[in-house]
Amino acid sequence: MPPQLVIFDCDGVLIDSEGIASTIIAAELTAAGWAMDATDAMRLFMGMSITDMQPIIEARLGTSLAPGWRAGLAAQLVAALGTQSRLIPGAAELLAAITARGVDWRIASNSSDEEMAVKFACCGITHLTQGRAHSAASVIARGGRAKPAPDVFLAAAASAGATPRDCIVLEDSALGVTGAVAAGMECYGFAPHGGGAALLAAGAKRIFTRLDEIFGVLS
Repeated sequence: MPPQLVIFDCDGVLIDSEGIASTIIAAELTAAGWAMDATDAMRLFMGMSITDMQPIIEARLGTSLAPGWRAGLAAQLVAALGTQSRLIPGAAELLAAITARGVDWRIASNSSDEEMAVKFACCGITHLTQGRAHSAASVIARGGRAKPAPDVFLAAAASAGATPRDCIVLEDSALGVTGAVAAGMECYGFAPHGGGAALLAAGAKRIFTRLDEIFGVLS
């Protein structure tokens, strides 16, 4: 049986934005006293919400961040992502093809609604994603939690009237895979540059290196 709903992560699956965000985060933390480069930031915080990053950073620094730190970082990310984001190769074609087939789909991300909006606009896919994106911020506002909790995946499924066991997920982070599996969904890992072992360890059923490989599980 084909899935009732396909759920995509955003960053690293549809939008090539993780390097942009990691560069900004690394500069912010280096200025705060935790020296790192973009590679370090990606390794430590890939797939994590700013809300969940903050206590880790404060524990490492041994002090509380300024009250406006989170909002300031979010504003930097929105400004950069709104002009520098690019599509993962094949992402627009994938979404258009799935839509044309009549397969329902959603996006479930630890990015904020504002970040996703500017990324989609920058990449020219707002007409495809309108009404389909679910953010960690939106579930946190309703008392939920960001990935690796299952909440954002369950919210995406509920919006489509889909049961978790009839959903499949495509994720590129171990945090995301963990959340999808916790939601009771079948999850596939996306690792176009290798490094899929962590995704398999988190519970991914299989690793894809190209987005169009997902069509193999849609029939």
